[in-house]
Amino acid sequence: MRSVEISSRRKVEFIDITTKVREIIRESGISSGMAVLFVPHTTAAVTINENADPDVLRDMGTELNKVIPFEDGYYHTEGNSAAHIKSSLVGASETLLIEGGEPVLGTWQGIFFCEFDGPRQRKLRIRIFGE
Repeated sequence: MRSVEISSRRKVEFIDITTKVREIIRESGISSGMAVLFVPHTTAAVTINENADPDVLRDMGTELNKVIPFEDGYYHTEGNSAAHIKSSLVGASETLLIEGGEPVLGTWQGIFFCEFDGPRQRKLRIRIFGE
């Protein structure tokens, strides 16, 4: 299993990790298989979405913040309940297919670490299976 260190700079941020994930898959020597990406944090997530137009990510963050505002009478006293909810909705893991030593992604797709309680130092775990 590999671990990737990620530094977020904003409270809510989508960090493109596609290049790093590709690099780790290539280094593994696996030509056909799967990569499981896992975020071991309760206020962060990982997702696959468009990486061609940065407005898509901006819109995602804006809408998540509208639907799940930072202040809304939450009972959790740490003040980050919205981040916990966003993390659960987006998800703590993604599974990628690997073919030809590369992750199988659509033309416009990228892989993003999702920060919902930053800025922070985070980790992403990657396990690669295959031949």
